[in-house]
Amino acid sequence: MRIDQFLKKTLLLKQRQVAKDLCEKNFVKLNGKYAKPSKHVVVGDVIEIETMKGLNKYRVLMLPQRNVKKNEVDMYYVEMESQH
Repeated sequence: MRIDQFLKKTLLLKQRQVAKDLCEKNFVKLNGKYAKPSKHVVVGDVIEIETMKGLNKYRVLMLPQRNVKKNEVDMYYVEMESQH
């Protein structure tokens, strides 16, 4: 699954276009390397998203087949240490 799709489907970001833009502007890393929007995510990967509030890190637990409901997001990723 593409990283921009994963970020949108798991509600880490609200829109796929925002996910794509953040990837293209080097605000998203996958396993420590800057990720293009088309980079594929697999279970166990670490995603880092740099925002104005700080750096957020997530470990991928499962890949969604569809859009995820708010009460289901814990099944797909776990938040690691964040730096604010």
